[in-house]
Amino acid sequence: MRKLLAILVILVTFSASQARADEGMWLLPLIEKLNIGTMTEMGLKLTAEDIYSINQASLKDAIVIFGGGCTGEIVSAQGLLLTNHHCGYGQIQNHSTVEHDYLNNGFWAMSKEEELPNPGLSVTFLVRIEDVTARVLGKTSPDMTEAARREAVQAESAAITSEAIKGTHYNARVGSYYSGNQYFLLVYEVFSDVRLVGTPPNSIGKFGHDTDNWMWPRHTGDFSVFRVYMSPDGKPAQYSKDNVPLKPKHYLPVSIKNLQKNDFAMVMGYPGSTTRYMTSYEVDEAMKITNANRIKIRGLRQEIWMKDMMADPKVNIQYASKYSGSSNYWKFSIGQNEGLTRLRTAEKKAAFEAEFMKWVKADAARTARYGNALTLIENAVTGRAEKYNVVQYISEAFRGSMEMVGLASQMTVFEETLAGKDQEKIEGMTGRLKAYAESFYGDYNYPTDLAATKAMIRLYRADIDPKYLPSFYTLIDTKFKGNVDAFVDNMFAKSIFTSQEKLNAFLEAPSLKVLQKDPAYVVAKSIDAVRSALSNDIAGFNADLSKGQRLYMAGVMEYQPDKTQYPDANSTMRLTYGKVLDYYPYDAVHYNWYTTLDGVVQKFKPGDYEFDLPKRLIDLNEKKEYGRYASPDGYMPVCFITNNDITGGNSGSPVINGNGELIGLAFDGNWEAMTGNIAFEPDLQRCICVDIRYVLWVMDIYSGAGYLLNEMDIRQ
Repeated sequence: MRKLLAILVILVTFSASQARADEGMWLLPLIEKLNIGTMTEMGLKLTAEDIYSINQASLKDAIVIFGGGCTGEIVSAQGLLLTNHHCGYGQIQNHSTVEHDYLNNGFWAMSKEEELPNPGLSVTFLVRIEDVTARVLGKTSPDMTEAARREAVQAESAAITSEAIKGTHYNARVGSYYSGNQYFLLVYEVFSDVRLVGTPPNSIGKFGHDTDNWMWPRHTGDFSVFRVYMSPDGKPAQYSKDNVPLKPKHYLPVSIKNLQKNDFAMVMGYPGSTTRYMTSYEVDEAMKITNANRIKIRGLRQEIWMKDMMADPKVNIQYASKYSGSSNYWKFSIGQNEGLTRLRTAEKKAAFEAEFMKWVKADAARTARYGNALTLIENAVTGRAEKYNVVQYISEAFRGSMEMVGLASQMTVFEETLAGKDQEKIEGMTGRLKAYAESFYGDYNYPTDLAATKAMIRLYRADIDPKYLPSFYTLIDTKFKGNVDAFVDNMFAKSIFTSQEKLNAFLEAPSLKVLQKDPAYVVAKSIDAVRSALSNDIAGFNADLSKGQRLYMAGVMEYQPDKTQYPDANSTMRLTYGKVLDYYPYDAVHYNWYTTLDGVVQKFKPGDYEFDLPKRLIDLNEKKEYGRYASPDGYMPVCFITNNDITGGNSGSPVINGNGELIGLAFDGNWEAMTGNIAFEPDLQRCICVDIRYVLWVMDIYSGAGYLLNEMDIRQ
């Protein structure tokens, strides 16, 4: 362990000038040692303390985890928050009805009293980060089994977090970095009263929809506006009319100064997950199983959903957020497979692994430490392949596509509670289930789920070995003579989960016998039984994979002591830095670094749900009513690109200039670099951002909500 910690110290102190400025998701406490020199040379005017400090207000105090998977930033002294339109999409949908269709028409609160509360939505501020590697790894030893090691790490992490938050209202967790070779304590403050202030219509906020998703040039006004509230005494609190707007420690000033190619740009946010140290074996698995299954299954699911969405405005609203969430990584998987093939990523990784093993075998001590790392990974990936494929089919085809059956699967704990006959527990759980049901059925359409369920049951049987069929297929073959349609029609007709009314009636007088015999619950239980058995079967392979990854990562760091290794993304705050930059995606093809409102209008297709536009936007552009937000060159900017290193979770992240001012919101990556989570391609990888000038123009001139800009510190 001492040797490993010494390696980590070397990595921390080695000059960052050796690292590519545009690659890497850097930990904030290490910026002073790793990055500040290069960042200053590139145009940063701030100090490391201005970016991350636990003693004074800094940029990190304006950046939040928005909900469960995006980033947001505070832009006023009254808690005003910006994030992406697609990040706020679920909340916008929840407030939308056919009569008040905020998805398609937009919404702007013209006073704080009109702002809309969002139960269940929270934002999370980072309080501090602390390296606890020595303490955590001090409880482990090389001869431990993976299970014992995991228990030791979890126990010490629990003790550390308990000590960190004792006597406070904070949350905390210990995060694993470098595949379990380093650990940091992260302390957070969570605010649960977050209200919708405004959103552009889909025709701006989702302009281009699936066709333009992951593409450049892009013309999407991907932003929405919220406000964070606190209790009158300044603490986090659940929604209350007595709450007051948050007084943040720091908020970002907003720059409407002109942008230029090669301007410095940094992104701060919460990237979700990367696997840059993935081996060639894992790349093969991702392409042939994970991505291939996602493409096929989600493609079928989305085709069914879209047909019903286009036929009924109510269904369109109900399934808008679900469809968007499904299609995003469906298209990503298509692009990633194409990119991994085109860039020969697996071949390149295999070549690196061969050189790594030569280095390992050249020294007996290294062979003892790292000699079986790649073997563990290879054997785990190949050994679990068949069953891992089935597990993913269950996840995508059953759990992700059969909505009513998915709801039924939530009842296993309730079954145990009913069997225990503890009336107080039964009543408590009944109340929670009723509340959940109200949310579920608000976004549920019986005919759509019926069609999807039939399609998925057929697909699973067609593609999966019969030995992995859940037991409900026996019912289809015996009682229904193989007729899937008849089986599903019967299940939907007789299940208590078919409608909110039927489920609530059951919950008024819950019966263990009724639940256990419910056809949807029978199907859900049979699916869970197969999945549980498969999970147990591959648990040993997963343990070997984890051990192999940890050893391989430690070995790579020792093999490349002169390379500053950044840890993979894991939903903790990171900073990336680079510059505004164009690129050449293919031979003889050049993409400029910005797009304009003229380009939006050029894509206009009347009546097309992806490329339709409001008449007001077209008229304003024709008259060139751009206000103070136009470029000095005469165009209205919409989006721009940088070479910042981002991934999912960075959606909504602030793009910040060298003065610490907000210049845009990151919202996407580009098609040519869909390999980015696995292998960074510096000549191709770009971060797609909505220009803050377009955001303000839509708020002010297009929507008439310019009063909100009075809260901001706008610099020009």
